[in-house]
Amino acid sequence: MRSFFVPVMALALGGCVTAPNAPSLTLQTAKSPQAYVQCLLPELEKHGITATVTQNSRHATVLLSSKIAADDVLEAYKSQDGTKVSLYERKPVVSAIKPSRLELAAKACQ
Repeated sequence: MRSFFVPVMALALGGCVTAPNAPSLTLQTAKSPQAYVQCLLPELEKHGITATVTQNSRHATVLLSSKIAADDVLEAYKSQDGTKVSLYERKPVVSAIKPSRLELAAKACQ
C-alpha cells in the first residue's frame, strides 16, 4: 500500500508539465525585441492578460501574472537573425493538449 501511495501523491502534487528552467516555447523572429514587445502587448490585452515590461536595447522581459502558480515570463533577446523569444510558462497537466493564451499571443507576433 505504501509503495502505491507515494508515486500517486508525487504525481498529484506535481501538477505541471513543463520543467521550471526550460522554456515551454521558443520562437525566432526577424523583429527587434522592442518591435516584438510592441506587437505582443495588444495581443496579450485581447486575451485579458496583464503584463509588466522591462527592456533595454538588446533584451526585453515581459512578466505575466499567473492565477495558477508563479508568474510566467517571456524573454526576447536580440540575436544575429533578429530576436530569439523564450516563453517560461507553467501549464497544468489538463491544459497541455492545446496552446495556451500566452502561446497564441507569442506566435501571433512572430
